[in-house]
Amino acid sequence: MKSLRHAVTLLVPALFAFGAAFALVVFAVARRVVTPMRRATDTEILAVDTGAQTIELQRTLDTELPGRYGLFTTGTYGYVKLGAVLSADAGTVRRKLLTQIEPGARVDRAAAFSGYYYSSPSELHLRWENLLIGSPAGPCPAWYFPASSKTWVVQVHGRGATRAECLRAVPVLHAAGLPNLVVSYRNDGEAPRTKAGAYALGASEWRDVDAAIAYALRHGAERVILMGWSMGGAVSLQAAVTSGHRDRIAGIILESPVVDWRTVLRFQAKLARVRAPLPELAMGALQMPLTARLSGADAPIPFDRLDMVARADELTAPVLILHSDDDGFVPADSSHALQEARPDLVTMPRFTVARHTKLWNYDQVGWTTAITDWLEAQGLTASE
Repeated sequence: MKSLRHAVTLLVPALFAFGAAFALVVFAVARRVVTPMRRATDTEILAVDTGAQTIELQRTLDTELPGRYGLFTTGTYGYVKLGAVLSADAGTVRRKLLTQIEPGARVDRAAAFSGYYYSSPSELHLRWENLLIGSPAGPCPAWYFPASSKTWVVQVHGRGATRAECLRAVPVLHAAGLPNLVVSYRNDGEAPRTKAGAYALGASEWRDVDAAIAYALRHGAERVILMGWSMGGAVSLQAAVTSGHRDRIAGIILESPVVDWRTVLRFQAKLARVRAPLPELAMGALQMPLTARLSGADAPIPFDRLDMVARADELTAPVLILHSDDDGFVPADSSHALQEARPDLVTMPRFTVARHTKLWNYDQVGWTTAITDWLEAQGLTASE
């Protein structure tokens, strides 16, 4: 009996310790979901030929793709533009440089491959101006590209991205006569920070987009089109079903969108080799007030409310979804499910091969045509 009591005496603290340690792991996984992250490096620069103006990169599913891209670097250059693939083998890819790198420049090995391409609005050679849009979070910086239509486009960037992500879409939308308002939102590194500084995955960021819609309506817009990239798709969809101005939303364009966070987070957990039941427990923790705060969130994350497949009946505006079946980061499953749930509203042309938010880069003609044809079909161009 003594030995049994002794064993229990040792076991109980051990079980408490194990439970506490496991809880900390759950909170750590949950914190990764809502914490804005710095841009992660995902490839290496192996060589730069300043004579031929070429660059050799570690080969990945992204760096091997045809098209025009960007590369975030450190050293003399913070960002360079990349052109065509010139050669490749099992481990490397050699691409044409579209940004001149001078002899003697320092370019560190670690780099992040990007679909941004344009890094500044001035590169588009269109008239534009800086704005500040007052939102519940505070003044949010925006870029405004004027055009002739009374229908404005409000563009919303994705998670871990900035407004520059959206610049690729400005020329095609501007050519259709549509003014563009390219906005920021809370905790994105440009707009104001909340107390916890955490993402709400669209559950609160939509209020900043709603403020941008209100700004557009006060300054000459009669209708707006929302265009959301990745998490910006989730933000735009929340605005579309929640905004007090939703009757003025004439259409929604979604680029590689998050339509249902549970599907995305399960997929990303699998990529990161985070095993069950941690993903489900982390999402559960983010839904409860106390554990959400312990996980770094400002408020509980309402995953049911963010599931737009389940809420498909609430959509009223026509939707264009641009999503590659080979996205690799945000699976297209929920986009297809939304199209199947609302075939009366949702148009989803098929794209493959292109990776996450890189459809423009891989197939600029197909991507541009899809947007132009949809705008014309919906009567949303300036000439309509």
